[in-house]
This record gives sequence, C-alpha cells and structure tokens, in this order.
Amino acid sequence: MGKKKSNSTQEWAKAMYINENRTQLEIAEACGVTRQTVARWIKQGKWEEHKASITMSRSEIIKNLQMQIMDINKAIADRPEMERHASPSEIHAITQLTAAISKLETELGIHEIVNVAQDFIAFIRNLGDQEVIKKFVPLFDLYIKSKL
Repeated sequence: MGKKKSNSTQEWAKAMYINENRTQLEIAEACGVTRQTVARWIKQGKWEEHKASITMSRSEIIKNLQMQIMDINKAIADRPEMERHASPSEIHAITQLTAAISKLETELGIHEIVNVAQDFIAFIRNLGDQEVIKKFVPLFDLYIKSKL
C-alpha cells in the first residue's frame, strides 16, 4: 500500500475509532488491514488519549484522577490501626496520579488549542483581511500538528 493511501486509510481508521466507537476488528475489516495493525496505530498515534480528550472535559478527567487518589487513601485508612501506611505500589500510583493532575492543570490540551484557533480564525474573518487569513491559517495548522 502506498504511503499516501496508507496515511488516508489510517486517518479514516482514526475517525472511526474516535467518532464512531467501533472495535479494532470492525475498523480493521472496514480498512482491509489486520486488527494488529489497527492496535499498533492506536498505540503509536495515542488515539485513546485523543478520544478521552474529546469525550471528557479536562475538569472531569482531573476529578476522576482525584477520586482514584481518594479511593487509595480510603483503602489505607480502612486498614487496622498499625497497618495504615501506603505500600510501594500505592505510593507509586498516588505519585503518578498527582503528576497527571498537575500536568492537566498546567498544560493546554489539543482540544483547547483547536478551540482557540477556531475562535481566532473567526475573529480574523470578521475583520475581512484575506491576506492575514491566508498567512495565519496555514501557520496555525502547522502549530496544531506540532502539538499532536
């Protein structure tokens, strides 16, 4: 399969995965590739993270991560009095969850970047300056692609 055809097939597969909630097997059959190929595309392209960023708001994701930390702390608190300390795996989980929350609170996600771009492009169009639009839109597209 040529590179251009492969890229468009992969983009089609990604759209089915994210927008249509199809299984890997359904996508593979539609695209004429193996399920393993689709699984590799999902992993390499971080489609799961992209899907989550679209379907869940940043605040919902943070709330879910905080609830996981609370669940771990509750499990620790429910232990007998002399055994209320975190295990190495619990410490690791809390550390990872805390880091993920911090990252979500401080970094912009692709969804927010795209929303700002759309708003700004609409603003430029309202100004009516076609030359600015012709210069800005391709640059913003490159910026968004660099964030993927």
